[in-house]
Amino acid sequence: MSEKSTPAREERIEDRGTNRSRTPQSQKFLDYIGSGWADSDSGLPAKADVAVFAAKRRAAVAKKFGGKLIVIAAGPLLTRSNDTDYRFRAHSAFAHLTGWGSDAVADSVLVIDAREGKHESLLFFRETAGKTSQEFFANPTIGEFWVGQRPSLEQVSALLDLPTKSLGNLAGYLEGAELIDLSDAALSEFVSELRLVKDDFEIAEMRKAVAASIKGFEEVARNLGAATKHARGERIIEGAFFAQARAEGNDLGYDTIAAAGAHACTLHWIINDGEVKEGELILVDAGVEVDSLYTADITRTLPINGKFTDTQRMLYEAVREAADAAFAIAKPGVKFREIHAAAMKVIAAKTAEWGMLPVSGEESLEPDNQFHRRWMIHGTSHHLGLDVHDCAQARREMYLDSELKPGMIFTIEPGLYFHENDLLAPLEFRGIGIRIEDDVLVTESGVENLSAGLPRSAADVEKWLAELNS
Repeated sequence: MSEKSTPAREERIEDRGTNRSRTPQSQKFLDYIGSGWADSDSGLPAKADVAVFAAKRRAAVAKKFGGKLIVIAAGPLLTRSNDTDYRFRAHSAFAHLTGWGSDAVADSVLVIDAREGKHESLLFFRETAGKTSQEFFANPTIGEFWVGQRPSLEQVSALLDLPTKSLGNLAGYLEGAELIDLSDAALSEFVSELRLVKDDFEIAEMRKAVAASIKGFEEVARNLGAATKHARGERIIEGAFFAQARAEGNDLGYDTIAAAGAHACTLHWIINDGEVKEGELILVDAGVEVDSLYTADITRTLPINGKFTDTQRMLYEAVREAADAAFAIAKPGVKFREIHAAAMKVIAAKTAEWGMLPVSGEESLEPDNQFHRRWMIHGTSHHLGLDVHDCAQARREMYLDSELKPGMIFTIEPGLYFHENDLLAPLEFRGIGIRIEDDVLVTESGVENLSAGLPRSAADVEKWLAELNS
């Protein structure tokens, strides 16, 4: 470059993410693209059924943290790659306290003002932009041309029965105030424990999530044959469930485990790139998240060719017996940890019966032994709701050491897993992994199996597969 040349203006690195295209910026174009549009639908929706429940939840938070300004953020969009974002899902505490589910707008913030003499809630979010704004057509992250129209402040306020303000006003509202947010341990703990007992709205949504998930498992069963014909048959199974999750709900509640053969012994196998072979089992752990963001969590272990072998059947029925033992004791007043203990009595007895333990089944149950846990290392139950492992920030005395109460929803999911290279397992067991997982609701006298629409016994599983593939 000669000394008299004028260097080009240096481009900022942050401006290079969308170099593939540039929108016109002249005032003539801005005036033109902002004109000639019909008015958007400005009608107000009916108040959502969840609104009254969400208001009670916010009142509980305000009472607990009186005198405070409480900030609950929905969270931002998360980058997947360069300028491509993951599908947005609001933080569970935000969804619980606002009632805003799959339609929630990224970066929204709920403020519960429990300061002296106030006691009000406000929802701040980025409402839809006017047609004359540059955002309307030029912003690929939030612009209406790119991602669709956002609702107005009035529409969201009507839907959630909650006062709303533009997100641009949030900083001014919070300025100078002493506030707490979800980084505060006490707040995080309280909003988690607030979900331990589900209200009527939550129970109804969980029923929807389970019903949608049952449809997903039916599609899994129908696709077993196709899966055996593909080099990555586990992906065929994963895809069959995902299609139902998107058709019947919002998304998956978590990454599907489609674990055929020995892959079933890897507890969180989500690679799902293996073959699906005749004569083996496939363990499918999957759940549909509905639009309210509540999710099911169900596991079934299926014989790929429709029939269990004698060994597979024996192991499967042992797991079912452990699950039935947990079901038998589950009722109000029983401690949450006792559900696991009931299932483990069966697992210990079975592994002792098969000659796998260095001590008796009773001795293995002693805290310092637990040898049977080699073949079932995970817990038998976890709470379920907005998160697949719901209420995870709750105190120990409110979770494991708590007594069951009507309205609680959790899983019962014992299993047995015999790795291919496990020299302490009988040769014929190796490479077999089995789990049976159901979602249960505590009632006044016991529990209701919400996922009872799926078969549990070996005989019923075989009959179900035959009917779906006839």
